[in-house]
Amino acid sequence: MEFRIEFVILNKNHVTKLSVNINKIATIRNARGGQTPNVVQFAIDCQTFGADGITVHPRPDERHITYKDTLEISEIITTEFNIEGYPDARYFELLKKTKPAQATLVPDSPTVLTSNAGWDVKANETALARWIDEIKRLGIRCSLFMETNHEQIELAAKLGADRIEFYTGPYAEQFSSNPDCIKPYVDACAFAVECGLEINAGHDLSLENLRFFKQHMPRLDEVSIGHALISDALYYGIENTIHLYKRCLG
Repeated sequence: MEFRIEFVILNKNHVTKLSVNINKIATIRNARGGQTPNVVQFAIDCQTFGADGITVHPRPDERHITYKDTLEISEIITTEFNIEGYPDARYFELLKKTKPAQATLVPDSPTVLTSNAGWDVKANETALARWIDEIKRLGIRCSLFMETNHEQIELAAKLGADRIEFYTGPYAEQFSSNPDCIKPYVDACAFAVECGLEINAGHDLSLENLRFFKQHMPRLDEVSIGHALISDALYYGIENTIHLYKRCLG
């Protein structure tokens, strides 16, 4: 298709960073208690092996990454630290204590198993404007977890978000049978860049679908990948797996 050729050219030399989400390592540890595997050491190793950043999503029930983990990881970060979460009082307390490079706001309720929808910016405009302003006053880059709706993206830019992170669950679900499902992301990405936003992406990106996604996006600054990457590491080892994912990003 013509749009694919055009955007491969636009994206040819744009560097995309890989942030490794280490929630699943904490899930394994929590199953038995103790410190095996050691989450902090795993974050250190991911950086050593070439990850451009570390992502955590400390949920209120602490079913994987804990409040304490987040504090400890913030002390050893040598790349970029990205803290995802719903912007409640606990989340902002963590931001103030850790000062990560990026805060990614997600609309998850405490009962949600995993992030499965982007922000309805229009319905949450007043609150998001306040949260974005507070994050930027802390000197932290602010990203909103978003879908591909142009109206919502434009409003995110007007509220002062620095980036959006595309929720790529629908892309990953359809990719094997319908690669053209990339088209809404391509269009939305180009529109978001025109609005002055930088672009992240995450959710169910994998070795099977990441290269295609990267090649067809007009701009892609960062991907945050956890579940698939950690699962692949069971077979390939974490160092080799990080290298495989970075190759997909060119």
